[in-house]
Amino acid sequence: MQDILTRPARPQPGMVWLIGAGPGAVDLITVRGAALLKQAEVVLYDALVTPEILQLCSQAILVSVGKRSGQRSTAQAVINEQLIACAQRFERVVRLKGGDPMLFGRADEELTALESANIDYEIVPGITTAFAAAAALRQPLTKRGVARNVAFFTSTTAQGETDEPALPSCDTLIQYMGGQEAISTAKRLLAAGKPSDTTVIAIENVSRANQRVMRMTLAQMAEGLPECAGPVLVMIGEALRERNKKL
Repeated sequence: MQDILTRPARPQPGMVWLIGAGPGAVDLITVRGAALLKQAEVVLYDALVTPEILQLCSQAILVSVGKRSGQRSTAQAVINEQLIACAQRFERVVRLKGGDPMLFGRADEELTALESANIDYEIVPGITTAFAAAAALRQPLTKRGVARNVAFFTSTTAQGETDEPALPSCDTLIQYMGGQEAISTAKRLLAAGKPSDTTVIAIENVSRANQRVMRMTLAQMAEGLPECAGPVLVMIGEALRERNKKL
């Protein structure tokens, strides 16, 4: 990043694309996202973006701005500053986010920063992890007569927040970044009257070669998940009860 700051500023800022990299597998990024990566001069990418995805933009200057729960990471204010600095010096800048940039991606803060600096941008959606997980499991998130609504949520709080966010009330619950919060989430749902035998599927590294699927009940989840090194998605609800597959 220091080398970037030594470049002279452009007369007019360049363009910024916020691109969703998808859940991890390189062939699950959109065609538009892949094409833009091949044209990018600078790519600021998150920790969950895989090396295979980054190979699509091997011509670009790569800037890691990775953020992982519970680990040292780049502060959002610094990411905003870096994004603006790049746009002031390059014509084509990509902000590459895991999944979809508009879901739990703190996009609002980055868009506000770009708007404040009068920098133009476009957003390219990506496949969010919940949809990739449902496809990998062959488990629809909705099911006639069983589940007609779905909620995506995270228990991650902003700096300074002390109150635990309320859990949604839906037939199917999908908790992003749920590995560390699994025990707390299960206990809160049980206390709220959710049946102890409610189906739970926790998935580590969705769509990647090392994907791991862990099936359990809500009561078992309250005892904790197996140790996981990668990102974990937690899916809760009777629509996820294992199907009688014919294949």
